[in-house]
Amino acid sequence: QVQLVESGGGLVQPGGSLRLSCAASGIIFSINAMVWYRQAPGKQRELVAVITSGGSTNYADSVKGRFTISRDYAKNTVYLHMNSLKAEDTAVYYCNADVVSNRRYDVWGQGTQVTVSS
Repeated sequence: QVQLVESGGGLVQPGGSLRLSCAASGIIFSINAMVWYRQAPGKQRELVAVITSGGSTNYADSVKGRFTISRDYAKNTVYLHMNSLKAEDTAVYYCNADVVSNRRYDVWGQGTQVTVSS
């Protein structure tokens, strides 16, 4: 069974920074795309950033220039570096990955809360 475990959320003041981590565990042959989503109260889940197996990245317009997605292939971990945080970044952040194990899995993490407030 493959699992994703997120960490790094918390309370931060506007303009501050946080780094989220998401580690995959289990029997893993390879991981294709790894994605960060977020869901704010009363809103639909939205894609924040994606990184492919080849390292290509893409971002939501709302976070371009402020957030950076990266991955450690050896550790099966994806990171989201968040700078210049705004109140509107407040949400539960979820990690998602396309994992190849004994079969292909679309795996989700449990979510981590990010609150931006003074």
